[in-house]
Amino acid sequence: MDHIQGRDLAGKVALIAGGGGIGAAVARRLAAEGCRVVLGDKDGDGAERDAGAIRADGGECMAVAYDQSDEASVAALVQKTVDGVGAPDFAFVNAMDMAAVEYDTDLLDIDMGVFDQTLAVGLRGSVLVARAVMPYLAARRGAIVFTSSDAAHFGEPCRFAYAMTKSAVNALMRHIASRWGPQGVRANAILPGIVMIPRMAEKMDEAIQSRLVAGSRSTRLGRGEDIAAMVAMLFSKDGEWVNGQTISVNGGGTMRP
Repeated sequence: MDHIQGRDLAGKVALIAGGGGIGAAVARRLAAEGCRVVLGDKDGDGAERDAGAIRADGGECMAVAYDQSDEASVAALVQKTVDGVGAPDFAFVNAMDMAAVEYDTDLLDIDMGVFDQTLAVGLRGSVLVARAVMPYLAARRGAIVFTSSDAAHFGEPCRFAYAMTKSAVNALMRHIASRWGPQGVRANAILPGIVMIPRMAEKMDEAIQSRLVAGSRSTRLGRGEDIAAMVAMLFSKDGEWVNGQTISVNGGGTMRP
């Protein structure tokens, strides 16, 4: 794997909490930048397949199975990172229980088990990961990036638990930037648009994809690599003066001041 030059990421340790499409793309990009990557996901076999592909391409990546809704499991993920690769310089907090989100309806209709699971992984789990990595990031003047969503701003008639979770993640991110920014820690959130990860591409036929592109301000839908490029920038010296921000990477799908 040919390392991308100029961002000063080589040799740094990056923990990715939440694999799948976007997480795997971020792992590939950071490994290409020379990072030593740990890819954590509840689907341990899937994480190992993605990590194995990165290693086959010359990158360094270790897979760890963990449950983001479980505090002990999150602590073990971070400890395995420290023991197996080194203290993390960066953390990308990406996990969400999308199976629960599929049943996220409205205030009166939602099953409270779905509500609790959505927040347990997406919000409480994000807090758990941030708490576990923060001592390392503070010591190493590192950076943390959360996957948020424009759903935090839309005010949709459905998916309100998901939107609540992402709004709260934005608040968590700003808290970290305010509390630990003076110690050199940077915290930001990326708000992806429609990103055609493999799971989504399998479910959405080309006609629907074409209609979405026709109604957008871009010439295509998103790719995991688009999000990965922003994560790499925010972790690098190029992102050294970006802190406390929600950054939409969505082909112009939303436009906010």
